[in-house]
Amino acid sequence: MSHLREFIQGEAELGTESDDEDFDEDTGESRPKKNGTRRNFEDSSEEEEEDDEEEAERIRADFIVEDEEEPEERERRRKERKKRRREEREEEEANLDEEDLDLIGEANPGLARRVQTEPKFKRLKRGHKEEREERVGRGTAALFDSDEEEEPVVDRRAAREDEFDDFIEEDFPEEEGRGPGEDDDAEVSRMVGRGLGAIKDTIGLDEGALEDFREAFGDGAEYDWALAMEEQEEDNSRGITADGGALSKPIELKDVFEPSQLAEKMLTEKDNTIRTTDEPERFQVARAPYKGLFFTEEQVKEEPIWISDQMLLKRTLPDDLREPFQKAVAKVLEFFNTDEFEVPFIFQHRKDYLIHATRVRTDLNLDNPSTVDYEINAEKLLNQSDLWDIFDWDLKFRALIEKRNSLQKTYDNLKSASNAKDLILDEMLGSAANMEELQDAQDYLYFQYSSHISDMSLVNGATTNGTHRRPGASKMLFERIRSSKVYNLVKAFGITADDFAQNASKKEGRRQYTEDPAERPDRMAESEDVLDPPEYSSGAQCLRAARAMFAEELFTSPRLRKVLRGVYYSSGIIDCSRTEKGLRKIDEQHPYYEFKYLRNQQMHDIAHRPGVFLRMLKAEEEGLIEVRVRLQDYEGFRKSLISDLESDNFSEVADGWNKERRDALDLALAKLQKIMSKGLKENLKAMCESEITANCRENFLARLDQAPYKPKGMVLGTVPRVLAFSNGSGNVGREPTYWVFVEDDGRVLENGNFTELQLGDPDRNTKDGADVGRFCELIARRKPDVVSVSGFSVDTKRLAHLLEELVFKNNLRTADYEDEDGRDVNDKLEVIITNDEVARLYQTSPRADSEYPRFTPLTRYCVALARYLQNPMKEYASLGRDLGSIAFDPFQSYVSQEKILKVLETALVDMVNLVGVDINDAVSDLRTANLLPFVSGLGPRKAQYLLKVINRNGGTVSTRAELVGDAEANKAQAVGPRVWNNCASFLFIEFDVGDPESDYLDNTRVHPEDYELGRKMAADALELDEEDIETEVALNGGGAIVRKLIRDEAQEKVNDLILEEYSAQLEEKFNQKKRATLETIRAELQAPYEELRRNFHTLLSTNEIFTMFTGETAESLVERMNVPMQIKRVSDDSIEGKLDCGIDGVVNAMEISDRMDVSAKSLYQSHQTIQAQIVHINRERFTAEMTLLEEKLQRPFKRNMAMDLAFNQWDERQESKDKENLQVKNDFSARTQRVIKHPLFRSFNSQQAEEFLGMQARGDVVIRPSSKGPDHLAVTWKVSEGVFQHIDVLELDKDNEFSVGRTLKVGGRWSYSDLDDLIVNHVKAMVRKVDEMILHEKYRAGGRADT
Repeated sequence: MSHLREFIQGEAELGTESDDEDFDEDTGESRPKKNGTRRNFEDSSEEEEEDDEEEAERIRADFIVEDEEEPEERERRRKERKKRRREEREEEEANLDEEDLDLIGEANPGLARRVQTEPKFKRLKRGHKEEREERVGRGTAALFDSDEEEEPVVDRRAAREDEFDDFIEEDFPEEEGRGPGEDDDAEVSRMVGRGLGAIKDTIGLDEGALEDFREAFGDGAEYDWALAMEEQEEDNSRGITADGGALSKPIELKDVFEPSQLAEKMLTEKDNTIRTTDEPERFQVARAPYKGLFFTEEQVKEEPIWISDQMLLKRTLPDDLREPFQKAVAKVLEFFNTDEFEVPFIFQHRKDYLIHATRVRTDLNLDNPSTVDYEINAEKLLNQSDLWDIFDWDLKFRALIEKRNSLQKTYDNLKSASNAKDLILDEMLGSAANMEELQDAQDYLYFQYSSHISDMSLVNGATTNGTHRRPGASKMLFERIRSSKVYNLVKAFGITADDFAQNASKKEGRRQYTEDPAERPDRMAESEDVLDPPEYSSGAQCLRAARAMFAEELFTSPRLRKVLRGVYYSSGIIDCSRTEKGLRKIDEQHPYYEFKYLRNQQMHDIAHRPGVFLRMLKAEEEGLIEVRVRLQDYEGFRKSLISDLESDNFSEVADGWNKERRDALDLALAKLQKIMSKGLKENLKAMCESEITANCRENFLARLDQAPYKPKGMVLGTVPRVLAFSNGSGNVGREPTYWVFVEDDGRVLENGNFTELQLGDPDRNTKDGADVGRFCELIARRKPDVVSVSGFSVDTKRLAHLLEELVFKNNLRTADYEDEDGRDVNDKLEVIITNDEVARLYQTSPRADSEYPRFTPLTRYCVALARYLQNPMKEYASLGRDLGSIAFDPFQSYVSQEKILKVLETALVDMVNLVGVDINDAVSDLRTANLLPFVSGLGPRKAQYLLKVINRNGGTVSTRAELVGDAEANKAQAVGPRVWNNCASFLFIEFDVGDPESDYLDNTRVHPEDYELGRKMAADALELDEEDIETEVALNGGGAIVRKLIRDEAQEKVNDLILEEYSAQLEEKFNQKKRATLETIRAELQAPYEELRRNFHTLLSTNEIFTMFTGETAESLVERMNVPMQIKRVSDDSIEGKLDCGIDGVVNAMEISDRMDVSAKSLYQSHQTIQAQIVHINRERFTAEMTLLEEKLQRPFKRNMAMDLAFNQWDERQESKDKENLQVKNDFSARTQRVIKHPLFRSFNSQQAEEFLGMQARGDVVIRPSSKGPDHLAVTWKVSEGVFQHIDVLELDKDNEFSVGRTLKVGGRWSYSDLDDLIVNHVKAMVRKVDEMILHEKYRAGGRADT
């Protein structure tokens, strides 16, 4: 039956009950209904022929005996059945289904539908029913009720199914819990594919025309596969499999969320793999591109040598330490690649391998002359930053080996396929030490063997290992030359490119000499041995082709490129030349002016100023300058190359060939110079970026290396209680000053604001502000350890000074503590200005919104200030990617943020592992949990999984060993053994004296692999013998000895141990270097996880405070710079004002005007904004001395060069020439100063007009002179913030050059009688349209990204 179901297709006909025909259950014959109506069938015999051929054959074999048909006849009948079946499907699709009827009924309420009493998809039942409810008819005719009797619609498929119903038997009984025929209903309800059969009904074609149509356009059979797929997809969407079963696929995250959302939340399959793989997460992420790469034994030995050579280029090391340095690098690589140890683990627990220790003999011991004293001389070879560098170099070496292996495989396949043997590739591939040399080898390979590699790729695309490239037109041209007779002329040059390169390398060995042919080049080119018509039919063509071919061979020679690269790196010179765009845009105030005419910069000059070179490249990217690389003595170098290329013969033939050789060399050098210049600039850029990122890391480490603010009388590391204040940008005394009190556990216990916090003045008989008492009461009640202040304006400095005065006047003090003598003492409360770079980012962050949704942004800002004093490292770690927004280097904006974040992460990893993380605190405290991704071995994914498993195990961790799982205690594994080995010693568990299971060493920096050493040291310190140790361990467990040491308070006894003997025994017996580890154990036994960070930086530098409150740096606000100043007060002998950055500006009497008889009040007034020049800045007091003298204001500002230049490093001649040309152009384009009597007229250019209108309202207008000449005017109006329109106005019918034209024309279309007419009817009309647009409900401010 299952076979028959496959050809019983389509939906059950939705006709009336009278349209159906009953079948006798016993005989299967049709019989009329009781009402006497009978369905008429058009041709029952033809419908039987529509069945699938395979199924029909099977049926005939079982039930019918027929004569054999001819194959042609059978094929013809099969095609006819297939065609008719498609036509019927199209007819059914053309009819309206019930959704269509519902829609028509909704649109036309007057059209009543018959009530649906049966499901839409109803499988025809076997057997006879006496009564059936009427079903809805199909087709447009069923839409309207008519009194006339309609012809019943015949459903041939339904008839066919009923015919087979009487002999189709069920193979299996109905499944339990499933209604009879439900599977059948699901099968019948499948949608039928569309075809071309419906065309006959829709366009009225007869059968013949339709046949012609099919012959021209096809019958749609070619799309049957797509229709079948569509049916299967629909079945899948309904939960039905291809065999009719139900789908049980669970809904996954990728079915619900977008891929970008999953990637952001680290929930992709790749993230899950990283999360569960027992390998440090940072290793997995960094090495992902090289996952399938494996080193050979030779490559393993090569890597430490290669990395050592790269690192020693930047550091000086004595010759006797070079070999130990290389061995240290090799050992670190072994830790990375074999043991999979991360940098913090190596630095903490394998420190002995980073040190070169030697025993140095000292003077003889006079007390015992027979003995010789030695002392240990230790040289530190690698620091923690070096370990990160080695990790990066390891990744670069992997990329190098991957490309080398790929090229080697292509070359090996080439040799096996064509028996090619190339000595150059054999040598250069194995010796390639960088990607540039590998690229040289690849270019050579694809130039020399382009056709062979193309043939290989055609035969088998995998043979080139993915390195095959489609040859360009030039490669095909050279391939044709190589295969033609013209190549004989190339050979006649007398020397190969590689031989010439060996001459140029000046290495020891026999010089390769050049041989001259017997004929001149032009004559040889005309010979039959060279001419190769039709493409090369003349000697001139052959000579040009040969010259180009030889030049290309020189250009692609790996050895020659290596020679040139060495010369460029040693003798290369960098020049900057301005472009036409940069000529005008880079003026003397522009930050790029310092290298606008820079010349003759050598490599060491660039290395000392990495930021300047990155700015050069940025200016070149903006099209303002060109950075050119050239050789210092190019002509001398060229002559040297020519001497290595030419022959030594003296004859007409030799002269002719030497000329051809020189021409070919010039062609090659022109191309080589471009790739040398590009490669040199890219390498210099990478070097400069490395310097910038290293500086960012160093500065970030300095900020992370701060312990919490140390309260008076407490040990370093104690978390303080903090009261934080900020006025934001407001004025102290006029606007609220917000404050919060944060407990030492990070909870905000109280917050509020003070407005009247000013001090009274007894001399003026003024009282303290109303909030002074509240402030004192708050201090007395909460007893903070420190008061923190910060803000966004210069007024914050006043707030800090005010709080200091309040503390001093009211003698506000800290909580009592015991001094060394046991007396209760206290100290004056300290007020400090706090670095607010983290608080600025936190106040408006989503994290702040979720933590304190009811707090104002300024209150959240105060919370972040307080927490910064409690633990700066936690606050930086909580920033995530926002960390890249903090400035650690003035040039970091010229480096990609990904590179900056990468090095900042390494700094966080170093410091977090130095401090350690209390794993139980991380489970309950989000800020502590933010540190977990930076723990050795972990990362954001593994940290999430770690916390998840710990919570599943009960929410607490009792021992470090518990993290790898404990089946007996029913503890799931949180990390794998390798990851646990990396992170165990950096996750500590507080020691509980009352818990017998608590291990003291779990609260130390000692790694579990060294617990036995710690216990041995504790036993020796307690002077316990073996029997005592066994007894103690038997009674109290493995940690009993250390527990006894702590219980007896005998930790200081470990200082009496001689660790040199311990380390010597370990190295002798177990080949383990543990001298530094033993020192760590001794320190941890006395003070577990002692705070190793420096004291909190309570005193910020003057420049740091100035930049924090003003936003100006030492480069952005300097002397001799013209800046706007708003006047606050004017007196006869001085003017006081305020600069935009908030500092106070003062103009003394001598700097106001050249005229001594003029009063300042007659020239200036309050609230006026004027241009003034800075004479001196007092950054500590936030004041500036200014001048208004016209002579000084007109003197152009010129930045001081950031570098000291030699006489030939600045092109003064070009600078002077450019100034003269600009002056000539300005004089030529200078327009006569027009005087137009109109209140909106200003003598501005376009930029000045925009600056002027920038502070005005939308729709404001400026009329100004036009650069197009005296018969034009320009009108500039403000469209919106930062948007302006400049309108060109043509003046017609002018009385003279200075008057305004009687007709003003805009855009060649609109004419106006005067300026007022133009403003009102043109500009203001547009303003009204803009207003209407902005006020529209669908208008949204901002750009496309904001909407």
